Order: sequence, then structure tokens, then C-alpha cells
Amino acid sequence: MDRSLPPLKLLTTGLQHVAAMYAGVVAPPLIIGTAVGLSVSELTFLTGASLFLAGIATLLQTLGIWRIGARLPFVNGVTFASVAPMLAINDSAGPKDALPVIFGACMVAAALGFVLAPYFGKLVRFFPPVVTGSVITLIGVSLMPVAFNWAQGGDEHAPDYGDTKNIAMAGVTLVVVLALTRFTRGFVKQIAVLLGLVVGTLIAIPVGITDFGALRDAGVVGFPTPFHFGAPQFAVTAVVSMCVVMLVSMTESTADMLALGEIVDRPADERTIAAGLRADTLGSFISPFFNGFLATAFAQNIGLVAMTRIRSRYVVAAGGGILILMGLCPAAAALIATVPQPVLGGAGVVLFGSVAASGIRTLARADLGDDGNIVIVAVSLAVGVLPVAAPDFYDVFPGSARIILDSGISTGCVTAVVLNLLFHHLGSRRGAAPSTSSPDPAPDPDPASAVPSARAAEAGPGPAEAVGSGAPEAGRSAAAQE
Repeated sequence: MDRSLPPLKLLTTGLQHVAAMYAGVVAPPLIIGTAVGLSVSELTFLTGASLFLAGIATLLQTLGIWRIGARLPFVNGVTFASVAPMLAINDSAGPKDALPVIFGACMVAAALGFVLAPYFGKLVRFFPPVVTGSVITLIGVSLMPVAFNWAQGGDEHAPDYGDTKNIAMAGVTLVVVLALTRFTRGFVKQIAVLLGLVVGTLIAIPVGITDFGALRDAGVVGFPTPFHFGAPQFAVTAVVSMCVVMLVSMTESTADMLALGEIVDRPADERTIAAGLRADTLGSFISPFFNGFLATAFAQNIGLVAMTRIRSRYVVAAGGGILILMGLCPAAAALIATVPQPVLGGAGVVLFGSVAASGIRTLARADLGDDGNIVIVAVSLAVGVLPVAAPDFYDVFPGSARIILDSGISTGCVTAVVLNLLFHHLGSRRGAAPSTSSPDPAPDPDPASAVPSARAAEAGPGPAEAVGSGAPEAGRSAAAQE
């Protein structure tokens, strides 16, 4: 993860991360901006600000300063969990004051999160493979509806939503990505998703689903002026709702860091999680100054790391630099926006499916012969999938409760942790703990063994391998100690 790549590879692989996350970054500001009645130029400004701040937060996360930043290949952007409470704030504060009230609430919530970050880091010992595997699998499964929505067109209110040509373009993109992954090697294979997006976009032009309107209207240079929409205001109800969102966001980020740590063979420990959450919350605190919202980890990009096996955090840092440039150059941001949603959907099937597959691989390290572990996996997945399988299930609950309940990743993560405490910690014998860990090292669970050529091309011999070679002994000693 600490090895850089040649400039061309750094640029293209970083751009691949930007392409995977772009739709998720721009969706919240577009939704909120439309709700408060912003003009087209103001919407472009708000979107550019979100891209700019996503880049800043990503650099904080990947490169780090002091004890801030997980220093993992970790992308940050606007959390979608904040959309519902921000819309509620708009309804109560009115369009004129909505954005200043939202920005003030985000600042307070981020400051609270920064203070709580070290305490979240202490929870890592309650995340054995049975918990992390369940959460990683749940992240992938929960993201699949996003890919399917993109494949149908992205906007369910559009007249062509679900049209055959949209689904066909998603299928074509998926076939291109699969063909490149199967029949190419080396660098071309590593950027298969990016090439699939390019090919899919070019094919979509004669099909008629590629829109270059945003590119024609975009300016060349634009800077997110501080407090462009007014000085922040602090309303108690808004602050409370955004603090709840921050706690949900921190829970999801913790789960994402644990997932990514497993994928890159550097498990996230207490210090890593605390440092990563500090980066999330510091980025979220800076964001409102430049007209941005709460920042959090983007699970989409975990799938990209899992699929390409490119673990370098400098690749993701390059993506953060690209996001900053896009925020300062609306025309560049509009160029990425020309990628049709169905094309993104085709690539998303591979990306998000890779996350779920990584979770299943992690579960293989848990003792699934233990009845308690089976129950933990079964119930946590069921609870986590509930908002996806039955979106209206929690409609009868209060709005404040739904902020948490509608996040399947958060509820599934909490369920897995609580059940693990119940079955393996509370009232258990000292010898019961190993069942939550990997069974003694018999089958080699190292995910790199499945793709030796990619690992060799990416990392080569170095400190990471030395650490990995000692993992079985470390695992046995930790289990014995517990």
C-alpha cells in the first residue's frame, strides 16, 4: 500500500476510482440543491464544492497528517445518509435559510465526531472475522441495488427509466469489463473498469443516451467561495439530527475500514480506525466552510481495490487530486458526468459484487461449524438487507429512528457486534473465544494466493510480506491470550 506507481498508471488508476465514486458524490448536492430551489449555475457550484471537499478529505485519509488519516487506499465523499435529514431541515427552516442551517449543523456534528473518534477505535476487538465478514458481505449486497438502479437509467422518474436500451448498455459494459479481465494481462487488466466505462460511453453515443449538455454549459475555472450561501446558522433540532447522522456515518466508516483492511491484508487496528475517523470528521468540519456536507468513506471503491488488486494508497491519493481539480474546473467535472448511468451500472455489478465476494472470503476464516457464528451471520445479514428488500418496512417509525434504521450497513454491523458479544463474550468461558477467529492456519486464506501475478506485479517483496508471513503466529498468540 505504501508503494507508488509510475505517473501514467497513477493517473489512470486514480481516474478509475473517481469514475466509480462520481455519481455518489454529486447525487446529494444535486438533490439538496434542487430541493432548496438553486439555479443551474448554483447547482453546478454546489456540486463543484462537493467534489473539491471530497478530494481534500481523500488526501487527508490516504496521505494523513499527524494522527489523522487511516493511510489506507480509502476514498471519501459526501455521505448519502445525510440526505433525508437535510431535506427535513429544508422543510422546517425554509429554502432561504436551509443551507446555512445545514452547514452549521454539519460543523457541530463533525466536531463531536472528532472528539469521539478514539473511542470508536477501541471497538476493533469486537470485530472478529465472523463480524467483519458479515459486514463486508452486507456492504456488497447493499450496494447492488445502486448498480441496478444505474443500469435502468438512474432516475426512476424519467420516462426512459428501465428502457431496454439502458439495460442493454449496462450489459454491454459488463461484457467489456469481463472480457478485459479475462483476456488481458498486466496494466490493461488492472484498469479494466475504466476502459469498460470509456468503451461503454462511446457505444452509448449513437444509442442516444450520452448527454453532453453539462459539458457545453460548464465554465473552465471556478473556486468554491467560502460561505457562498451565507454564514452558518445553528438550530438545535438540525444539530441533533446531523449528530445522529455523524454517528451512523462513523459506524459505516469503521465497517468500511475493517473491510478494506482485510482486502489489502493489513487489518485495521484501533489506531488505524481512530485516525481514519479523525480524517472523516476533520474533512466534514472543513467542508461547510466551502459549501460542502458531511464526508464519509465510499464503499464503492473498496470493490475496485478488491477487483484490481491495486492496493497503493497513492493511487487513491491521485484520485483525490483529480477530485480537487474537478472541483476547481467545472468543465472537467462535467466531462466525467457524461458517462451514462447505465454504463456505470454495468461496471457497478462487478465492483459491488467484488465487495460481497471479499466478505465471503473473510467468513471462510471464521469457524462456521460453530452454531453461534452461523446465527451471527444469518441474523446480521437479514437485518442489514431489510432496508433493501423491504424499503417501506420502517415507515411507521419516527423520522429520527429511520435515520439509523434505513442504513442497512449500520444496523447489520451493530447486530453482528451485539450478537458476537452475546455468543462469545458475555458469560463465555475463556476457551470459547477462538471460535470467532480463524481456525488454526490449515487452509491458506490469503486472498492474494488467488491472483499471484497481480500481487507480484503490484507489490513485490517488501515489508508487507514480512508482516503477512507472521500472521498465523500472531493469530494463534492473540487467540491464546484471549
